[in-house]
Amino acid sequence: MHCGARRCLLIRPSLTHSRCVSAAAVPNRHFDVAIVGAGLTGAALAAGLGANKLTRDLRIALVDRQEPASIQHPQLSPPANRVSTLTPASIQFLTEIGAWPDIAPPRSAPFSRMQVWDSTGSDFVQYDAATSSEVTMGHVAENGVIQYALMQRLRPNVYNMWPAIVKALELPPFSPTQQSGTMQSSNAFASLQLEGGSTIKAKLVVGSDGGNSNVRQMAQLRTVSWSYKQRGLVATVATATPNTSALQVFLPNGPLALLPVRDGFSNIVWSTTPAQAAELEAMTPTDFVNAVNMALSGGPRPSSVLGGMTGARASSAQFEDPPVVTKAVGQPPKSFPLVLCHAGRYVRPRLALIGDAAHTVHPLAGQGVNLGFGDVKALVDAIAHATETGMDIGSMTVLEEEYERPRQQANISMTAALNGLKRVFEPQTGLTARIRSIGLGLLNDVPFAKDKIMQYAMGR
Repeated sequence: MHCGARRCLLIRPSLTHSRCVSAAAVPNRHFDVAIVGAGLTGAALAAGLGANKLTRDLRIALVDRQEPASIQHPQLSPPANRVSTLTPASIQFLTEIGAWPDIAPPRSAPFSRMQVWDSTGSDFVQYDAATSSEVTMGHVAENGVIQYALMQRLRPNVYNMWPAIVKALELPPFSPTQQSGTMQSSNAFASLQLEGGSTIKAKLVVGSDGGNSNVRQMAQLRTVSWSYKQRGLVATVATATPNTSALQVFLPNGPLALLPVRDGFSNIVWSTTPAQAAELEAMTPTDFVNAVNMALSGGPRPSSVLGGMTGARASSAQFEDPPVVTKAVGQPPKSFPLVLCHAGRYVRPRLALIGDAAHTVHPLAGQGVNLGFGDVKALVDAIAHATETGMDIGSMTVLEEEYERPRQQANISMTAALNGLKRVFEPQTGLTARIRSIGLGLLNDVPFAKDKIMQYAMGR
C-alpha cells in the first residue's frame, strides 16, 4: 500500500503539489471530502474545489483502486482511442478551474460543423456553430489529455490514495421518509474502510467510481437501467484529407461517428451489435479500414435537394463527403457494452454521486462526460455555499436542495432526449428507414427543430 516518490512523479511529472500517500501514512485520517474514483469527474471535483476560493483549503482524499501510472505527458502520437467531446459549457468550466490551457488545441481538435445522414437514404442534416453565435460546437480530446490537465491542478491539500480498494462504507442512518436535512447525529462522519484495514473519515464521501459504482451499491441507492444490446467500438484512424467536422452516419446496425482529434487524426465511435463488434475487433487493420470506408461511403450519396414525395424546397446545404480512411493507427479497436443507467437518488447524508456513478447514457451525442462535469460544477457550488454560510457540507439540506434536485432535472431531461434520439435512430430497414431519412432532410429547412437538436448536441 506504500506509495513512493517514483509513483508520484508518474502521476504529476511537472508538479508536486498534491500528495501521493497510503492511508496508513496519513497522520490525520479525517477529511472534509473523500472522493472515491480518480477518473475524469473525480479529478475534476478535486481540481474544482481547489480552484474555488471558498473551498480551496478543504482537506481532500482522492481514492482509486488503480494507480493511474498511465497519466503521463499526453503528447503521444497517434492519439489514444478513448476520447470525449467537450461542449462549450464544459470548456467554460475547465477554463474556470485552470485546466483548459492543457487541453486546448493543439492537444485537442475543435469542430464547428456536424453532419448526420442515413446510409439507406438520400437526405441529411447539417449543424453549424455560427447559427447559435458560437465559434465552435465543441472540442474532441483524449480522456488521458483531460485527466492529465485536471491532475495538474490539484493542490497540496489533496491526498492521492492509490491503489486503494474500498471494502466498506458506513453512513449515518437514513430513510426516504426522513425529513430533509436531518441526521441522527450531526457529528457522525462517513467512514471508508480500505483493503488492508485502514479507515478514513469524511464529512462528505463522493462516489465517482463509474457506471458499476461500488460506492452506490454500498450506499444502497437503487438504479433504473437497461442494456441497449449493443457495443460501442472505438478506434483511431488516419484519413487522406484532414477531417474538421463531426460526421455521423446511421447504419442498419447502429450509428458510426467520425470525429476529428489532434494532429490530423480521427476517432471512430461505432455503435453496433455484439456480433459485428467482435468481427470488427478481430479484423486485420486493412480489413478494418475497408469496413469503415464502406460504412461511411458505401450507401447512396445524400443529395442537397429535397424532392419527390416531400414537395419541399431545395436546401442550401451541400453534403460533405467523408474523408477516405487510409489506415488504422495506435491502439487496436476496442468495444464496450452500451447501457442506460440512472440512480433514483444521487445523495444520502454524507454522500453524493457524480458522473457515471449517478447516470450512464448512450454515446450518441457524446454527452456523458459533459453531464458529469455539470454535476461537478453544481456540487462545487453547493459545497462552497455551505462553507460560506457555515452549513454542514454533508447535510441533506445542502446535498438535496443545491445539488441533487437541479442536477436530476438536467440529467433526466438530457437522458430522455438522448434515449428518444436512440429510439429514432435504432436499427431500421425498409419504409421506416426511408421515413427517417426524409425527416433528416426536412430538418435542414425547419430552423426551430434543427436548433433544438443542436442545443442538445452542444449540451444546452
